[in-house]
Amino acid sequence: MDVGDNTSLSRAQDSRTFSVDEDELAFDALPGVTTDRYSGVLDGAGYRVEVPENWNGMLVMYAHGYRGEGPDLTVDSPSLRPYFIANGYAWAASSYSTNYYDVRTGVEDTNNLALNFADITGQMAPSKIYIMGVSMGGHITAAAIEDETAATAVHKVSYSAAMPACGVVGGGDTEFNYLLNFTFAAQKIAGMGPSMFPNTDFDQAAIDAVLWDTLPSFSEQGVPTEQGMQLEDVVRQLSGGNRPVFELGFRGGYYNVVMGTGGRDGKVNGILARDLTDNSDYVYQFDADPAQSTEESAFNGSILRVMGNPGANPPQPDGLRWIPRVNGEFSVPVVSLHGLGDLYVPFSNEQVYRRRAEANGNGDMLVQRAIRSAPHCDFTAAELVSGFQDMIDWEQNGTKPAGDEVLDADTVAAADYGCQFTSETRAGVAACPVD
Repeated sequence: MDVGDNTSLSRAQDSRTFSVDEDELAFDALPGVTTDRYSGVLDGAGYRVEVPENWNGMLVMYAHGYRGEGPDLTVDSPSLRPYFIANGYAWAASSYSTNYYDVRTGVEDTNNLALNFADITGQMAPSKIYIMGVSMGGHITAAAIEDETAATAVHKVSYSAAMPACGVVGGGDTEFNYLLNFTFAAQKIAGMGPSMFPNTDFDQAAIDAVLWDTLPSFSEQGVPTEQGMQLEDVVRQLSGGNRPVFELGFRGGYYNVVMGTGGRDGKVNGILARDLTDNSDYVYQFDADPAQSTEESAFNGSILRVMGNPGANPPQPDGLRWIPRVNGEFSVPVVSLHGLGDLYVPFSNEQVYRRRAEANGNGDMLVQRAIRSAPHCDFTAAELVSGFQDMIDWEQNGTKPAGDEVLDADTVAAADYGCQFTSETRAGVAACPVD
């Protein structure tokens, strides 16, 4: 079959069923606040919508993160809900009509809800619609403003600006290749393969016994062995290069979350019909020097290589690709936030996003901010509010906010990198210098 022929492809996601408990959708007003609140089900997706008394006519769509693989659909209120209500913004959030890493459904259901705002609330259509999201929701946010999405989505929405946070803004290829490379490197350094793909000889407990004297957890930092420190070096370069907070992230609990992906195929748990993941050209590095040492050359020459199918994520005749692309082709202001020590959705996503935006002439529309935090999606309210306010000021008044350089290796490696937009020193993270 030609890689461009997708008419006869089937995937596991197409046969899965999901449901939403309508009784769980209703939500109360914030203390001391009067709002109009709406909840229900729209085309299989649960939703929440809230409109303040002093509505300013603008709407913020919130895209939640990965919900796992269960059948039950749930919806969150955004963490910035108090700010939105206090400042006159209406907001809306969808559960999406599917779980798993289904970004296509996330974009379509979020857009569908935005388009139905007036019918649901009885209000006028919003004068402007913004979008923000976290983790997988960051992927949804970035994909929602792409030119390809505008051309191919069933439900089309013109967003005025976007704020992805801790998002897969490098797209599915960047994120899932990272997970493959991480687990392959761990297995290789432990002397336990990999010898095949899908990686069915993956044994995390045995690998951990080689790599760690004390295993990482969410409550205790791990203590790596000599081999574990070599994996730490590989992952540092894989995930964004030398930078503050990385070590704290690597030795924390998300190590186990990432390693939990070992052994899977490249179909993203049935979202695709063919394997996407590919390490055929990736050069594993033990340090920031691009020149290959003898040890690095031997490592790269002996690790198992996997080539993704070029037709794994083809254009679809009925809307978006199964995993919508983030090509860096957008024309609205974007303010993106990312934790430097995030091991699950690494900082390298921001670097890929920057390169793609620059390559498409859109670099001036992208502002990125590095936050000195290690857990996935660990932001203070002040950091999120600052990003959102600056995005709004940029879009409405033309005042482009400051951001961080993400591609210059020396800048990223500096001890004070990320200090400019980090509002609070986290436990275990060096305090920023005081002028």
